[in-house]
Formats: sequence, C-alpha cells, structure tokens
Amino acid sequence: MKPPLPRRSPPRPASRQRGVVLLFSLIALVVMLIVAAGLVRSFNSSLFSAGNLGFKRDLQNQSERAVDKVLAEFRGTGSLSTPTLRKNLLKTSNYSASMLTTNAQGVPDALQNDTTFTAVGVTSNDISVPEMNVALRYVVDRLCATDGDETTLGPDVCRLSDNAVPAGTDEGNWQGPERTINGKAGAVPRSVVYRLSIRVTGPRNTQSFFQSTFTVPTT
Repeated sequence: MKPPLPRRSPPRPASRQRGVVLLFSLIALVVMLIVAAGLVRSFNSSLFSAGNLGFKRDLQNQSERAVDKVLAEFRGTGSLSTPTLRKNLLKTSNYSASMLTTNAQGVPDALQNDTTFTAVGVTSNDISVPEMNVALRYVVDRLCATDGDETTLGPDVCRLSDNAVPAGTDEGNWQGPERTINGKAGAVPRSVVYRLSIRVTGPRNTQSFFQSTFTVPTT
C-alpha cells in the first residue's frame, strides 16, 4: 500500500494592488515636469535678456556715427567751429544756441516729435544705415539760457565746465586774459557745455536714446 501523499495547503489569494507606488510615481513625475518647465522658462528669459542687452549695445555703437559727425562740425573749418558760428540757431547743423526743452528723462522734445524737430534741425542730417536697418537723428544744444556770443554771456547764463578757478581770481573773469598784477593768478578759461542727444531707431521700430556732453575751447 502506497503511503499517502503529503497534503498541500491551499494557495493564498494574491494580495490586491493598492496603487500606492503608482501614486507616488505620478507625483514625482508631476514635480519633475514642473521643474523642467521652470528651467525652460528661466533659460528662455535669460536668452531674451541677453538678446535685448546685445541689441541695445549694438544701437549704442551705431550712435557713435552721430558723435563723429557732430564733433567734426566743431573742428577746423566746420559749421560750428567758432563762437560766432555758434551764437545763434543753425538748423542746417541741427544746432540750438540755447537749451532745448526736455521731458522728465532729459530727452529733448525735438527728438520725440517731428514737428518740434523741424524748428531745430533738418531731416537731411539723419543718418541711415540700411544694412543694419538703423536710422539716427540728433540735435545739439548749447546749455545756455539765451542765444548770443558765448565769450560775453558769462557763467550766469551758460553752464560751464567744472574747471576750478584759481584762488585770488574772480569767477566773472572766466574768459579773461592771464593777470599777474596784485599777486593774482590768471583766470583759467572755462568752456561752455554742449549737449548732444541722439535717437536711434532700429529694427521693428524700436528706439533708444543716448546723450553726451562735451566742451569746446573758446578762441
């Protein structure tokens, strides 16, 4: 007689999948997607800011074309090379012998409105750079309250450079000759300040404004 076979215990029912692991996996996936989206957005913002900075820097470089053109007018035999030539408005050189009105940011109204500009300058002086799709417009104003010969207007009317006046001299002698009488040191000439304002119009009609001041020795 064969020995009875060992009795096998009945199989246990498989434990039901509760879905906890799947839930945590989905949460981790959502977090990773949010982080990835934030990184992409930050990367795009950085590229956008870098592009804007580079674009503005390029417009600033283009504005140097107007600086070179204006300074040439103040040298040698240029149209603004002497006090006599600079004492009155000169539209053909976009020049005002008195200070122009500006907005709160210091930008002359003549660069913001075409009608106002025609009272100071001419559009034929605009500088065009077709290969860069850039156009420049500029105005130059003397920082004086009125027109007139700068050699006689004096510091009460014009803004002068910050050259120090030697001790023992009168500031009213800012254009006077050297004097050594009565132990006084000669008066140092102080030059009138001129302001160059430039509007640069770039692609998509974007605009940037730049300013620079300079002085010219009075002769």
